[in-house]
Amino acid sequence: MKRSLTNRNRIRLFSALFALVTASMILACQIQYPAHITIFEGENLTLTSPTAYSMSAPAAMGGMLTEDGTLETDVFQKSANNECHMTVKLFGLVPVRTVTVHIEPKTELIACGNTVGIKIFSKGLVCVGTQEIVATDGSRQNLGRTADIRPGDILLSANDVTLTDTEELSHLIANSNGSTIHFTISRSGQQIEKKLTPLQTKDGYKLGIWLRDSTAGIGTLTFYNPDTKAFGALGHPIADRDTGTTIPVLEGSLLPAGVIGITKGAKGEPGELKGIFKTGQKPLGVISKNTDQGVFGTLHHEMNVTHFYPVASSAQIKEGPATILSNINGDMVEEFDIEIQKASPFYTGEQKDMILHVTDPKLLEKTGGIVQGMSGSPVLQNGKIVGAVTHVFVNDPTRGYGIFIENMLKEVG
Repeated sequence: MKRSLTNRNRIRLFSALFALVTASMILACQIQYPAHITIFEGENLTLTSPTAYSMSAPAAMGGMLTEDGTLETDVFQKSANNECHMTVKLFGLVPVRTVTVHIEPKTELIACGNTVGIKIFSKGLVCVGTQEIVATDGSRQNLGRTADIRPGDILLSANDVTLTDTEELSHLIANSNGSTIHFTISRSGQQIEKKLTPLQTKDGYKLGIWLRDSTAGIGTLTFYNPDTKAFGALGHPIADRDTGTTIPVLEGSLLPAGVIGITKGAKGEPGELKGIFKTGQKPLGVISKNTDQGVFGTLHHEMNVTHFYPVASSAQIKEGPATILSNINGDMVEEFDIEIQKASPFYTGEQKDMILHVTDPKLLEKTGGIVQGMSGSPVLQNGKIVGAVTHVFVNDPTRGYGIFIENMLKEVG
């Protein structure tokens, strides 16, 4: 009797362990394979390795999937909607995931690497802080704090008048005669309404709110499309330096610039390229978007570069040798050796899709690795443009993050 109970318990234990392992594998599959993958015409896509997972494709698709999981895109790239649906099966039997593969037309871009000036006027006024002000009666008030206006808030309008610069709002406050002003504010993507009544001080009416309406700096131009003149730069957003708020673009300019010096990076001390705008020259183009994937817009005329590279989807990027194009002296673009130490081809972390390691002796000698101002330097591998540099590791300037070019291109269509 006892032996029978023991066997039954063993069966229960085995069943529970089997269910747990199966559930874990199904969850791992959901993490490993996204619902959507993008590749370009002519690419092969390997989705499987020697694991318990297998891929299958519906026969009606008319494509071909090899035994090792390689998807031969040239077989079905002309199929309806330029996409197909793949099924991931556990042990080749249990469907656990459907993956939609989108096939985009083969794309070629000009990889740049040029240092450029970036100037943006914000769509609204960015609050960078509030302060206590002293009224004519001697009382002290922090109107912004009382009204819950926070650093990083974007003041879009005042009394239904769109705000475009700080002087405009200063004039409105100075002539308010103490009347309440109605503000529309953007906070974390949500619009909220606020009311503030200017306080009379010995210097006139004041609100005690510090605001910023523009920003400027240097970065690196990643690519442009000679057919559409669309460009992408930086690989990360331009944020307000005090609040970290991504600045919405009212209007912006891409300007000629050059490197006049370098602060070499060291552990705990990120370096930087010291650049200067080339005054007296016409803008290179207009900036229309500032997003998590970078700064984008349209060039007025073509750059003096002719390096055409096919675009690689994230699934084609491999860990191993690569190069970057960067401008660390004057206006000369050079190619430097790096290593892609890690790439997450399907699940990405915004501007942190790759971990890059600088191996080029010349670049290490000049800059110590990756420095501020190199954001946007195009990453090349196997004759294709695969991404751009975005960040430097503060504790190790020889390493940094990169973004997939595929993700940047989503912002320019």
